[in-house]
Amino acid sequence: MIVRKSVGRVKSLLFLLTVLLFFFATYNLVATIMEHKADGLEHSNRKLMRSNAKFHVAVTATDSAYNQWQCRIMYYWYEKVKEMRGSEMGKFTRILHSGRPDQLMDEIPTFVVDPLPEGLDRGYIVLNRPWAFVQWLEKADIQEEYILMAEPDHIFVNPLPNLAYGSQPAAFPFFYIKPNENEKVLRKFYPEEKGHVTNIDPIGNSPVIIKKSLMEEIAPTWVNVSLRMKDDAETDKAFGWVLEMYAYAVASALHGVKHNLRKDFMLQPPWDVRVEDRFIMHYTYGCDYNLKGELTYGKIGEWRFDKRSYLMGPPPRNLPLPPQGVPESVVRLVKMVNEATANLPEWESLNKS
Repeated sequence: MIVRKSVGRVKSLLFLLTVLLFFFATYNLVATIMEHKADGLEHSNRKLMRSNAKFHVAVTATDSAYNQWQCRIMYYWYEKVKEMRGSEMGKFTRILHSGRPDQLMDEIPTFVVDPLPEGLDRGYIVLNRPWAFVQWLEKADIQEEYILMAEPDHIFVNPLPNLAYGSQPAAFPFFYIKPNENEKVLRKFYPEEKGHVTNIDPIGNSPVIIKKSLMEEIAPTWVNVSLRMKDDAETDKAFGWVLEMYAYAVASALHGVKHNLRKDFMLQPPWDVRVEDRFIMHYTYGCDYNLKGELTYGKIGEWRFDKRSYLMGPPPRNLPLPPQGVPESVVRLVKMVNEATANLPEWESLNKS
């Protein structure tokens, strides 16, 4: 009798264990299926949001030697990178706001627009940028659904995908664009009824990937805000050389647009020391080092590369590489400049002011 009861208990325990094992196996299978479905749905949603993934690369420039040699290097690397795996780069346009063609028309796809009326920029040449975009958007035949707003001193270091989704643009956050610290000035252009100043993103117009239809709405506001800011002495003094960047950030906020802030969008040597998975190198800062490879920023180094050293004409071919110990980003920058200049024809004779 006792044996039969023990056998019955063992059978019951085995049955219960089998049920539990079946339950957990079924739960894990269902969870895995649901997870895969969720991933697939998210992927499908992203594809639906990006009906045309390619973006048009647009850079505004003048016909100065300084802008010309930078554009030539930029376009060289655009052509090398755009067909690489992972790139969603479409066509390229240099928006030339000098009002007349120059000698690079056959080398770089170019659309000529008018500068602002004489004297309106008050010597702040960058103020022509928003006006150039307004004209280009109105008159050019742009096939892509998205636009990358770029600058001449950008080099593509990795294949760039479309970082924007739907109506949310992607932008690089700049540490020196600080809406919170400039609320008093910004309220002249972004009234309180529009909301908190944190609605203004810490960005400029470049680099930004944005839907073309959205850019068509923002660009005229960007022009107006830029001119109003430049006309206001307090604002002009407060923002200085980044005034046009603040103007784009304010114009976007006035249209209720928030950007997806991507720190991996860009690196800026010498402060960013590694390239890694960044997409654009922005060489706006001077790179000064002593022969020990130590940064001497603010003091001309024993070795240096600074784009402003070449205002009147292009840098020479085969620039000397930095000393040992200089960060990878700076070494990469010089190597990329050297490769471009070695392969571009008439390098030292074409671009002289």
